[in-house]
Amino acid sequence: MDHRQALNDEAVEVQRSLARLQRVAGLLDNAFRLPGTSWRVGWDSLLGVIPGVGDVLTAGVSLWIVGQARRLGAPRRLQVRMLGRLAADTLLGSVPLVGDLFDAGYKANVRNVKQLQQWLDSRQG
Repeated sequence: MDHRQALNDEAVEVQRSLARLQRVAGLLDNAFRLPGTSWRVGWDSLLGVIPGVGDVLTAGVSLWIVGQARRLGAPRRLQVRMLGRLAADTLLGSVPLVGDLFDAGYKANVRNVKQLQQWLDSRQG
């Protein structure tokens, strides 16, 4: 296999990984439309109403997203920003009722994947 083919294979794998991350982030933050509104919520908001357990479960999946960003070579600075969003989402999201509303509006996972995508796009320049 020549060098160009290896680069092409790597680019295809990065795009597949990004698409997977976008799907997971969408499930966490935008999976369902609230009837009669244009608001979308995801499993992060829905599971967050279960005290303690819901926030821990979704934080684990969110950490996986950050781990995938690291695997894709995201710079430490981007990873730290992603972890900051995750920390805010987890800590503020754990406050009863107010946290659930925060989760529904903040959408940390979608934001994190969007920033990762912007970084990946800037590398291809």
